[in-house]
Amino acid sequence: MPVAIRQLHPHFVGEVSGVDLRQKLTPREAADIEAGMDQYAVLIFHGQDITDEQQLAFARHFGERENAHGGNVTRKEDYRLTSGLNDVSNLGKDGRPLPRDHRTHLFNLGNCLWHSDSSFRPIPAKFSLLSARLVNPKGGNTEFADMRAAYDALDDETRGEIEELICEHSLIYSRGSLGFLDYSEEEKRLFKPVLQRLVRTHPVHGRKSLYLSSHAGGIIGMTMPEARLLLRDLTEHATQPEFVYVHRWTLHDLVMWDNRQTMHRVRRYDQSQPRDMRRATVAGTAPTVAQQAAE
Repeated sequence: MPVAIRQLHPHFVGEVSGVDLRQKLTPREAADIEAGMDQYAVLIFHGQDITDEQQLAFARHFGERENAHGGNVTRKEDYRLTSGLNDVSNLGKDGRPLPRDHRTHLFNLGNCLWHSDSSFRPIPAKFSLLSARLVNPKGGNTEFADMRAAYDALDDETRGEIEELICEHSLIYSRGSLGFLDYSEEEKRLFKPVLQRLVRTHPVHGRKSLYLSSHAGGIIGMTMPEARLLLRDLTEHATQPEFVYVHRWTLHDLVMWDNRQTMHRVRRYDQSQPRDMRRATVAGTAPTVAQQAAE
């Protein structure tokens, strides 16, 4: 059965059928899915009861796995997963929901802000693939914003104003906006700001998109208040309902998205109930701008 994709939103998002992610993809299937990502930016796969190894094998069709080092504050000895997947659950090593005052839980609340995965890295992520292993009974939807459509809807004057702007991205900015300021000296070094273009051009189809994230906290050549006002205005524009798709998770969904063309956020949910979500992250291949230290 060939891969089929049905569009779910006027601008983006495709629902995929005809593929079983427990099986090794054929070259044609992998090519069809990658082409679907280029076109739709978000793909939904329902009913994929997969293992960590199968999820990683699927992700490897689209590039190298990103090294997760430097993307969280969880101590290595406290890792729940050892397979190489990113743990974006609310669970501790004992399999129970983390206490509300737990440092890892407080840090992970930053995922409720609009962001693009790994924009805080010099070479940001390409694709993310999130598998729902245990779904929270209430809340926890994930929202996606089409940053291509948002860019297209800007007026010519704004597009001209932002075309060459370079932003500073850091986990310290995103977590700091929620009042999380508890960092070791090593974490401060790991989370040092990196530079990213504010407008990206897709390497395949050439469409431009806004490259925004809660990790963006400054713009080169602007005062901090001026930069943050502009970033806030652009984020408000890009996350209007017309550009947003809301995914309501069902057990064994796998959702795959292109971080170069979208932003996303998880909505609040009952943290006393377990939610087991596991992400494979496909590494990017090039920086958006030549990196210098972003002081």
